[in-house]
Amino acid sequence: MDTFLRWAIHGKHMSFHIRATTLNDEGQILHLYQKVAKKPGGLARIEQEITTQYIRHNLIQAQKSGIGLVASDDLKQIVGEIHCYRLEPLVFRHVLSELTIAIHPDFQGQGIGKALFQTLLKQIETHFPDVFRVELIARESNQKAILFYQQLGFITEGKMHGRILNHHHQLEADVMMAWFNASFSPNNPAVAIDAVPFAYRMESNPK
Repeated sequence: MDTFLRWAIHGKHMSFHIRATTLNDEGQILHLYQKVAKKPGGLARIEQEITTQYIRHNLIQAQKSGIGLVASDDLKQIVGEIHCYRLEPLVFRHVLSELTIAIHPDFQGQGIGKALFQTLLKQIETHFPDVFRVELIARESNQKAILFYQQLGFITEGKMHGRILNHHHQLEADVMMAWFNASFSPNNPAVAIDAVPFAYRMESNPK
């Protein structure tokens, strides 16, 4: 599949490009997730739980019924990934869930996560008229992430108290958040990404 979107972010010494994921990205995404998971709280899963099967499942599901994007540097090394996809019951066919994002620790704070999120949401608005809501879950202790999601347009819908047993062996809440697609039209069929010849380049200078 050809890159359907390229967003260049000019950092200190290099540019980053966003494109759709492919199954060939499995190895690099596995390494990325394992790197991020080394830091407690970096991901919901610990490093030992980041397996090839887990990464492959996410890639397949994103291609089948959702979106998967990666950010890569000029050397084509993947430094960030985001994905979400539909759950299987048909009553949830208007929902994209299981949203997960991972940014390599050496490349955090350069606007890559924001660019991935904005690209994801723009693609949903443009190519997924049958999707009404996008769901994510954040730890209550991660107020920085919650504020970031709110700035992107997500709203807080509630808490699941005591759902997380963190690395300090303390219970904390998971915060349920959702973003709503203003372009939602339930009477229109879904538009497959593979059929959309869409490309543009946008430059940004993140603070």
